[in-house]
Amino acid sequence: MRKLLLGGFALTLLLSSCNKTQNPFEISKQHIGLLTDSTQVKDLDIVFPNDSIVKFIAGDEFLGNIDNIEIFEKGGNKLLKLTPKFALDSTSVISSVQVIDPRYKTDKNISSISTFKDIHSQYKISKISNLINSVVVAVNEINASFTIDKAELPSNLRFDMNLKFEPTHIPDNAKVKYFFLNWDN
Repeated sequence: MRKLLLGGFALTLLLSSCNKTQNPFEISKQHIGLLTDSTQVKDLDIVFPNDSIVKFIAGDEFLGNIDNIEIFEKGGNKLLKLTPKFALDSTSVISSVQVIDPRYKTDKNISSISTFKDIHSQYKISKISNLINSVVVAVNEINASFTIDKAELPSNLRFDMNLKFEPTHIPDNAKVKYFFLNWDN
């Protein structure tokens, strides 16, 4: 009797978990909507059946340039920019995703229109890189990086390329310029 009751409970749990639908705008460490870190370029039509997929082909496979793939809504709004791991290879997986549409959000409500305070209050900052015109804030917990323009920083911090940035250097209201998920392992 106990085994039967336990088996019934397990079956109920299994069936109820199968009914969960994937939020098409949810971002996590290994997926964004239905797109995962193991999705191949040839499968993008299945992942984005209602959207337009624009693939730029350079035409010279000997250059080795990686051609970005842009995803647009049928209405014309750009959603995502995908970078495959290998150029001109339909079996290549996606190595990075630039999140453009603000409807894409993490479970902690971080999107492409978030501020540094939003990110810093929700996630542990793994690293801050000092570039010429921007700083890149890495969050390993979700395989993400956020680019913040140095114009958002106090003027005394903009030009020192040797400065090791700390979270306290970046103003809370600094806006994210670019939001990337990095799946290149």
